[in-house]
Amino acid sequence: MAEQDVIESGLFGTGWVQTSYNTQGGQHPEDRPLRKNYAGVGYTYDSERDAFIPPQPFLSWSLNEQTCLWNAPTPKPTDGKIYNWDEATTSWIITWPVEPQ
Repeated sequence: MAEQDVIESGLFGTGWVQTSYNTQGGQHPEDRPLRKNYAGVGYTYDSERDAFIPPQPFLSWSLNEQTCLWNAPTPKPTDGKIYNWDEATTSWIITWPVEPQ
């Protein structure tokens, strides 16, 4: 994390936007979220939303305006199994445990 005097020095140009490692989906463990999400490789900064937005994982997914995270068209099951998204069928496919054929 850079100190404020370093930020103001111009070392980073005019494109410096602070981010917080502990912020995800607008939530922070100490109740002080910053820019909706921690900036990562491929993320974009949206100045109107004042948020870092990750790359869209699939074309069928839509942006949640509250969290600035991407949502699948159907929620991921929460039954303890491991799923992967299948864009061709726009559905969650069980990857573990492997289901018998």
